[in-house]
Amino acid sequence: MCGYPVALQLARVVPLAAPIPRTAWAAGRPVYRSDLIVREDTTFRRLEDTFGGRAGWTVEHSHSGFNAFRHHLLQYRTASRPTLYGEMVPNLVTARAVLDSVREGRIDVGPLDAYWHLLIAKHSPTLTAGVRVLDSTEVATIPAFVTAASTPASTINALRHAFVRASRHPWFREYADTLLIEGFAAVDTPDYARTLEWDRAAKVAGYARPA
Repeated sequence: MCGYPVALQLARVVPLAAPIPRTAWAAGRPVYRSDLIVREDTTFRRLEDTFGGRAGWTVEHSHSGFNAFRHHLLQYRTASRPTLYGEMVPNLVTARAVLDSVREGRIDVGPLDAYWHLLIAKHSPTLTAGVRVLDSTEVATIPAFVTAASTPASTINALRHAFVRASRHPWFREYADTLLIEGFAAVDTPDYARTLEWDRAAKVAGYARPA
């Protein structure tokens, strides 16, 4: 489950453990970021080159598809330029829809969960062949496996322990290679506080939605 709705308390759950992506930008941590992707054949060289064009996002309770993108754009807004794009396409819902919308030219740029991007590039490379990463957001704690808030503390502790120790077992390597992960790290709700900080910063700035 994405950590942003966990932090927003949209569901009564407790985070247990999160994967550690096998990539340099994760640096051995249970984090991810959003890749801001464009078509490979465009002339865009900086994110600023896309301003005035058409961008899109997934859903408002998504961190990688909405909150991280919105936070990243804050640095480019000014009093004379409060709106960055000529058109914003909302509610694309899924990362795949963002990818397809960029590939097919329906939007110029969109946020793509960078861990999902790694997986698709490995297992379905034809889907990512026509896009490139123009920029990436800062990292935040990656989505976690969760359990109901009513789960006994002893069970929560046992599950976290099992996740953290999984990479020590011989059977783990096959799954790790398929999932492009190093292992799992224990996480809890406070680990997702950064998503709320980014949410507050955008709203204080009067930027409730990317625009």
